Amino acid sequence: MRFCLLIFLFTAISFESFSQTHGGFFTLDNKPNFEKVSGFKASALCDVADETQRYLMQSAADKFAVHAGKVFDEKVTLKRVEQTLAFICRTYREDVRAKRNSRLHDDEFLRDNFEFYRWTPDIKTARAIAEKSTNDIKSRMLNNIPTDKIFLTKYYTKLLTASAIKTSDYNQALYAVPFDESGLTLVEADNDLSLTRHQYTRQQVIAGVLEQKKLAKPLIWLTEEALHDVLLQGTGVVDVNGVRRYFNVHRNNGIAYDYAIGKREQARYWYFSEVPSIMGYGETLDSKIAIQPQVSFAGNVAELGLGKLFMVSYETAGENTSRLGILADQGGAFDNNLFQLDLLVDSYYGWKDYHQANKQLPDYAAAWLMLVK
Repeated sequence: MRFCLLIFLFTAISFESFSQTHGGFFTLDNKPNFEKVSGFKASALCDVADETQRYLMQSAADKFAVHAGKVFDEKVTLKRVEQTLAFICRTYREDVRAKRNSRLHDDEFLRDNFEFYRWTPDIKTARAIAEKSTNDIKSRMLNNIPTDKIFLTKYYTKLLTASAIKTSDYNQALYAVPFDESGLTLVEADNDLSLTRHQYTRQQVIAGVLEQKKLAKPLIWLTEEALHDVLLQGTGVVDVNGVRRYFNVHRNNGIAYDYAIGKREQARYWYFSEVPSIMGYGETLDSKIAIQPQVSFAGNVAELGLGKLFMVSYETAGENTSRLGILADQGGAFDNNLFQLDLLVDSYYGWKDYHQANKQLPDYAAAWLMLVK
C-alpha cells in the first residue's frame, strides 16, 4: 500500500463528543468544511455500495467485519450503515431516471442529507510505529501526520507482464493454494498447522521450496520484483492474448504484516486465485466484494466496520477537492491503525506510471464518516 488542505479551527465549529479509542476519535461536525465534490463516478460508487451491502446482509456471521464499528457509540448502527449504502444507489438511480447530474457531487445535497463525523487520527500509534520503522520515508510520513488530518495513502492493482511458463526473467510464480488443503474450508485449513501453507516464509518460497517439492500449482510466472509488488497490492492484472485476467490473494501463511519493514523483508506470503474482477474484502474467495477504482477505501475493517462511507477533503492544484468512497477492503497494515485510509486509484505496471497519474494527490486529508440522516 502507498504511501494543505483546509485549515481546521476547532473553535469555529460546533462539536458533539462522539467516541474515542487509541487516541483517534470521531466528533459530530455540524458545519463540515468542504467544497468541490469530484474525482469519482456516481455509478461506480453505487456499484461498490451495492456489493458491500450484499456482503453485510449475507455474511452476518463474519464478526470481524460485519458490525457497527468498535470505535463508535450507539449512534452508529449497522442498520444506519446499510441505509446509507442503499441511499447512495437510490440517489444515483433517481438522478439517472431524471436525466440530471448526480446529486452525490452536490455539496449542499450532501450537507442536507448526511451527518458528518470528523475523524481525528491516532497520532500516538502512528508515531510509535515510526520510531520502530527501518524505512526513513515511512517514518517521516508517519511523524508528519497532522493532528486534524488522516494519512491518505493510495494503492493500485498491479498490471503484470507474465509468462505461462517459467523463464530466466519470469522465474517467480503466483501460486494457488497448496494441494494438501484442496477441499478444506478456511477454518479447517487455518486450524491445521501441519499444512504446507503454514510452513514457509516468503523468502523460502522465492528460493524455490514449493517448486522443488511440487507442493502447489503455479498460476502464472512473474519477475521477482513484480511478485513483491503484487504480494503487497493484493491483486494482479494481466492481459493474455487480448483477454484481461485478474488474480487475487486467497490465503496466507499466517505471518503478520510488519509495518516497520520493507516489502522484500516481509515474511508474510499470499497464495492466489483467479477471479472475475478486482476484489476487496471477503471472508471467503467466493464472497469477496467487487470493488472499483476511485470509490473504494482499504482501512481498519476490524475496528471501523465494513461499509462505512467516508469523505476525504484536500487541496490539489490550488483547489479544494472532496471525494466519497466506501470502506470495502482491508489489509495487514491496518491492524491497530486508526490514522489511515488507502484509496484504490487504478491499475499500473509500477511506481513510475502510478506516480505520474497520482502525484497531484496529497499525503494527508481531512476525513469524515458520513451517515444518512
